[in-house]
Order: sequence, then structure tokens, then C-alpha cells
Amino acid sequence: MSSNKVIHAIYNDDDVLMDAVHKTRAAHHHIEEVFTPFPVHGLDKAMGIAPTRLAICAFIYGCIGLTVATTMMNYIMIQDWPQDIGGKPSFAYYQNMPAFVPIMFEMTVFFAAHLMVITFYMRSRLWPFKQAENPDVRTTDDHFLMEVSVKDNEEELVKFFKSTGAVEVKVVEIDKH
Repeated sequence: MSSNKVIHAIYNDDDVLMDAVHKTRAAHHHIEEVFTPFPVHGLDKAMGIAPTRLAICAFIYGCIGLTVATTMMNYIMIQDWPQDIGGKPSFAYYQNMPAFVPIMFEMTVFFAAHLMVITFYMRSRLWPFKQAENPDVRTTDDHFLMEVSVKDNEEELVKFFKSTGAVEVKVVEIDKH
């Protein structure tokens, strides 16, 4: 277990935070994380985070749901227990497909939604009973915190973040597992 120092620069306005993120990236300092009480539009781009691929997952999950619905309805309504419901033929799936469209749509949405929630929690590492990781409780109310790694430039970084409009700058020792 090694220990590292990081700077916690705390801001009380999201516009000041965004400006500070731009200045920090321009000065080539590595931003470890930014903690905010609400989503800040454009923060991910400002931090240089790659775009998410969750939309691709949603499409794949929807295709899985459509496949499960089609397979399930073909087996249940055509092969296993064919029934004459309202005079509709049950000799082939394609003959009944218009009646199955609502079920196909619902299963597509069901699979996409539920598997996306599971994917989001796994990708975010949000497990049941996980301890909160925010370093300052004020970031859940009205403050914004930028965590930046310190190499051997502690005093320089403290001055830099105070000049970006931080209301508080702390050097903190953290344990990285």
C-alpha cells in the first residue's frame, strides 16, 4: 500500500469550477476526480473524459430483448401450445407476428432498461452497502471539489488553485490500494 498526496481545491460556484478545470488542464496538471452536488453540463469534456459507450450497450441489450421475445413467443404460442385465439392461425410465427409486436416492443425496452441499470452500477462500481467515496461532505450540498495529484510541486499547486478562485485548498495524504 503506497500513499500519495493530492490537492483538494474546493469551489462554491460551478462556473468558477469549469474555468478552474480548463486552467488546470491547460497547465497540464492531472485531475484525479471532480465531486459535484449536481451534474455540471460539459464537465466531462472539460476534464478530457472520453465519450461514453453506454448507448452501444443499450442497443445490444435491446437486440437481446427482441431476440428473447421472438424466441419465447415462437416457442410458447406456435410450437409448445398452439391455440386458436380469435381465428388467428397458429401454424407459423410470421402469420401471428403483427399480434406479437407489442410484446416484442415491451421486451426490447425491458431488457434495455434493466440491463443498462446493471451495467451502469457495475461500471460505476456502485455495489450494495458500499461506503461513500466523496472526500468532503459539502460536495453533496453546495460545494464542488477538484482532486489533483501532487508530484513535487505542492506549494506551486496551492498558489495555482487559489488563483483559480478556490475558496479552500487542502493538501491531503490518501492511501491508494
